[in-house]
Amino acid sequence: MKRYLPACILLLSFSAHGALHKWVDADGKVHYSDEAPPANIKAQRLKTQSAPAAATSASGVPATKTVAEREAEYRKAQKAKQEAEQKSAKQQEETLARRKNCEAAQQNLKALEAGAPMVTYDAKGERSFLDDTTRQQRIDEARKIISTDCN
Repeated sequence: MKRYLPACILLLSFSAHGALHKWVDADGKVHYSDEAPPANIKAQRLKTQSAPAAATSASGVPATKTVAEREAEYRKAQKAKQEAEQKSAKQQEETLARRKNCEAAQQNLKALEAGAPMVTYDAKGERSFLDDTTRQQRIDEARKIISTDCN
């Protein structure tokens, strides 16, 4: 273990940007260096990790994204944001419509329950008074609208 400690320290001290070379000299001693060995010695160039380990995917491939991938993600995010805004606007419109229906149903119910004679006009423009059964049907309809739209 003590024999490998200097080599490990030497490996850790190298810059991640430089190339690392490994070679064995004539005496059989292993050398590690960021400088190329003498020309008559066969050296092995070691891979260096230029990105932090956290920036690599599970398969060991660097997780850097291309411009096209980043642009696609941006467009996807913009589309999702726009869809969320449209959904929110639609919900606000529905809420406003329900509120208006609620108010109209409450006013209609008050008028129907007041018992005053009510007049309706048909398609020909002829006037007719509400009878008791029609009045009760409209009261029931107004209460149903109130129960659904006023909550």
